[in-house]
Amino acid sequence: MSELLSRRDIDFLLYEWLDIESLTQRERFAEHSRETFDAVLDLSTDIATRYFATHNKKSDAHEPRILPDGTVALIEDIKTALDAYIASGLIAGEFDEAVGGMQLPTTVARASMAFFQAANAGTANYPFLTIANAHLIAAHGTDEQVNRYVRPMLEGRYFGTMCLSEPHAGSSLADITTRAERQADGTYRITGTKMWISGGDHDLSDNIVHLVLAKTPGGGAGVKSISLFIVPKYLTADSVCPQTTVRNDVVLSGLNHKMGNRGTTNAVLTFGDGTYTPGDQPGAVGYLVGEENRGLAYMFHMMNEARIGVGFLATALGYVGYLKSVEYTRARTQGRPPDLSGRDIAPVPLIEHADVRRMLLAQKSYVEGAMALGLYCARLVDEQASSSDPEQIRDAGLLLDVLTPIAKSWPSQWCLLANDLAIQTHGGYGYTRDYDVEQHYRDNRLNPIHEGTNGIQGIDLLGRKVRLHDGAGVQVLTARIAATVQRAQAGDPDAGRWAAQLHNVWDNVREVTTQLVNHNDRRLALANSSIYLDAVGHTLIAWMWLDQLNATGGRRGSFYAGKRAATRYFFTYELPKVSAQLDLLATMDTTTLDMHPDWF
Repeated sequence: MSELLSRRDIDFLLYEWLDIESLTQRERFAEHSRETFDAVLDLSTDIATRYFATHNKKSDAHEPRILPDGTVALIEDIKTALDAYIASGLIAGEFDEAVGGMQLPTTVARASMAFFQAANAGTANYPFLTIANAHLIAAHGTDEQVNRYVRPMLEGRYFGTMCLSEPHAGSSLADITTRAERQADGTYRITGTKMWISGGDHDLSDNIVHLVLAKTPGGGAGVKSISLFIVPKYLTADSVCPQTTVRNDVVLSGLNHKMGNRGTTNAVLTFGDGTYTPGDQPGAVGYLVGEENRGLAYMFHMMNEARIGVGFLATALGYVGYLKSVEYTRARTQGRPPDLSGRDIAPVPLIEHADVRRMLLAQKSYVEGAMALGLYCARLVDEQASSSDPEQIRDAGLLLDVLTPIAKSWPSQWCLLANDLAIQTHGGYGYTRDYDVEQHYRDNRLNPIHEGTNGIQGIDLLGRKVRLHDGAGVQVLTARIAATVQRAQAGDPDAGRWAAQLHNVWDNVREVTTQLVNHNDRRLALANSSIYLDAVGHTLIAWMWLDQLNATGGRRGSFYAGKRAATRYFFTYELPKVSAQLDLLATMDTTTLDMHPDWF
């Protein structure tokens, strides 16, 4: 079996580039060391390889199904894998010791989860969502809610979900119709239907903690009336239900069957249809998180974490496909070099052909660049959590605001292309189920849609994030890029040339950003926000590559030579694409706006 991820690359990114060891000098992480971090990564690799990867194809072939009694049937391997993961304690990795966590840096925890996402996206989704759910409740819930729901989730006894979309309203949350009515005892009764709920029903845990967006009366129009509620599948003993465990009125109405991620149940859930009626009032029992009418703000805590997590998922799937491409093209012999064609010589390995190496280099530049961006964002989270410098904390938050839409969308688009190239390098075999790369592509195809489509991320970046605090996030980002450029210019001529290229492109990005932000027609300014998102994303991945090159320090060997080659590839083949995109944006072209729906 090939590697799930390159451990050598992960070590380079964590220790040689991001200097994660330095975090152990801070109070929050003082009990950890590189030995701790290495042990976590070793354990993650072992469990992911032994328990997750071994049923990836099986869970893809045997999707969840609803049994006559309304329960969900899953292959046993999923629970076996999750039990091993829970027993390791990794599910509590980055949480505070006060709630039973290991207090690991988020950067290490994200790297750990990436091994599971590479091994088996469908099974990894269950703890991935649970961790994000627990983070939200830990941040915004009461002490009682933390004790009742977060602690059991970190023990692996409960799993969690997020319930936003509805059959008629996907990303348009202003149009949700799920209702919440306050009761005399302070609880709420929830009625409505939620759609596309990953991990929405199963028997993998004792309980499922649903975080549900619903509208409360009198809150105003659109999103102003949205509140957030904890709605567990089972109610534990409280004033509503004195019994130890009672089924809440949350019913599985159906399963969605997707082209990938088939091991994850994707549910239609009905709340409060009367199938179960806890207490003497209709509706599912819900517990308010925080204050009424602030639900969307709270949910963004989980959504932003999930968006970066989706970027990691896309990266991991692209990465494992890339490694399998390298392995296959080294072993498979086919054809002869052009200068030796017609001679009586044996076929050469596919990797000897220039076009195959081009496809492998493209994959390498996408997946290793995306991994760097994701871990860089995770390092910013650690800065916020552990720094004693207010300015450092502020800058980390500003950068995360700007980088989050890109960290979600760029890997979702370009690591998916890496999977496409992985199929291509396998030739006809890549299109068959005999090899894994076709499944990796199908699993990854969800991610440009997942947690807000890439189009929504473009609108978020251009319409909101670059404007926040009068563009302070862009200013901090500009300073970081300038520091990388300055360091590279002090290096060898190639690095200096690439640094000048990045400097010029980023200046162009800033000019076009100012033009779009200041345009008086917001509809026109945002019409090509997806192109803007891609242009900025490509520029930032070029920054990631140049910064990695700086971190190599001129060291020799195959690994560092590969880093240099990938940097050269990205600056030669990929970054030049941005100039054409920026030129288009600067024209304020109206083609898409002028196209009438009747003309299609």
